[in-house]
Amino acid sequence: MKRTRTLYVSAATAVVLMAGGPAAVASAATADTARTAAAAAAVPAQVSAEEAAAAALKHYPGVIESLDLDGAVWQVDVVSKDGRGHAELEVSATGAVTEQNKDTNENAAENKPLTGAKVTAEQAAKAALAAHPGQVTTVEWDDDDGTASWHVEIKGKDGKTRDVQVDHATGKVTTSGSDSGDSDSDDGNN
Repeated sequence: MKRTRTLYVSAATAVVLMAGGPAAVASAATADTARTAAAAAAVPAQVSAEEAAAAALKHYPGVIESLDLDGAVWQVDVVSKDGRGHAELEVSATGAVTEQNKDTNENAAENKPLTGAKVTAEQAAKAALAAHPGQVTTVEWDDDDGTASWHVEIKGKDGKTRDVQVDHATGKVTTSGSDSGDSDSDDGNN
């Protein structure tokens, strides 16, 4: 009885496909495309700088030296709390962390300003967002000129990229600018 039922179902399917011809095949293809689109929509949205920082620090505890959004992936550099270790991590759009490189022979004295900073990368990003709402795309420790600060880039809701300096001791937004290359208008607010 079971074999007979299978034959009837198979025969009915064949008749539908023959009668429908290309329309039946197109319908099946459309259904596959809809399933693929639904699966893509089920992938979580890109993680924020704050979420990327939390995931990176969970994987490699320490102090974030930089966060940089590259497409849908965050490149995160973390220095160990003692300043002797360093890890280069990638945080995917789903929050998965992959270790790219790890070093345990860092000069702790060179990292002391970063590890001793009162304001963390995460706090600098929050301060910058409070001054300029949008999406953080970069947070970097900057002490090249002898004055340490956090450099934060924000893509504003208006499409402009803003460069913001955040004081490492107070969290105060000390300077900000706008990259007029990302906008059609230049309102002079640099």
